[in-house]
Amino acid sequence: MIGRDVGRAVSILRDGGVVAVPTETVYGLGADASDRQAVARIFAIKGRPVDHPLIVHVSSRRRARNWAAEWPPVADALARRFWPGPMTLIVSRAGHVLDEVTGGRDTVAIRVPAHRLMRRVLRRFAGGVAAPSANKFGMVSPTSAEHVSRDLGDSVDYVLDGGECSVGLESTIIDCTVVPPQILRPGSVTAEMVRSVVDSLAPASGPSRASGMLESHYAPRCRVVPVDDVEAAQRVMTDKPGASARILDGRTDSESFARTMYTDLRRCDDDGVDVAIVVLPDAHGIGVAIRDRIGKAAAGR
Repeated sequence: MIGRDVGRAVSILRDGGVVAVPTETVYGLGADASDRQAVARIFAIKGRPVDHPLIVHVSSRRRARNWAAEWPPVADALARRFWPGPMTLIVSRAGHVLDEVTGGRDTVAIRVPAHRLMRRVLRRFAGGVAAPSANKFGMVSPTSAEHVSRDLGDSVDYVLDGGECSVGLESTIIDCTVVPPQILRPGSVTAEMVRSVVDSLAPASGPSRASGMLESHYAPRCRVVPVDDVEAAQRVMTDKPGASARILDGRTDSESFARTMYTDLRRCDDDGVDVAIVVLPDAHGIGVAIRDRIGKAAAGR
């Protein structure tokens, strides 16, 4: 069922249920992060590998620190600058944090989201809500309540309708347990923005240890072909006679493109398009995150 009843959403979470919740980035599949059985339902509903860590959503910086064994100065500086907002911080986990939430790692990913309805949920719930994207694992993330309903159906106890997501891309993930910190997943809190707060940033390295680090992810059913300009897009269309193709142009307004990108990819599937040809924005600002998501969507499953 889809609705806007915050009280009902909170009650379901307290009873160990699973609620699809709106954030400014994408819709999340939320459960009480301290309830082992509720967290297990997230993995079952999504078909998500159990060693893939979840993000814990909380209402404030103060509550975030309750989930951390250590709160380094760099995490504090970033949290003060960008929370509430579309940024996730990885820190050393507190002793009470479930292995199921962290994928068995000694770190935990934490975010204070900015979405008005989600903040009401978190304040009333007064705990942590583990919430990966509310879709089947590896598929296109949902940016509306309707997307969640179509993807997951009755497997979710309630879908809290917060309208269309204002950002449309998953949060920036920053690992604060290494020096210098690393951006593990780019997002709308860009590297340029982060560098205004921290002394330096290192490129992401090592095995997948956060959401969205797998080579293939965020994929529609249709084939995705990234190109650098419209001329290249036209050549791809010419090279595929008989195939249904659609060009999605991300060059003009990257923020607007990011907001609707997942909806546009879903429409390609709905309309029976064989090939989505995506003209990539330049690799700066949010364009880095767009290029990251489209590259993963284009990777072979």
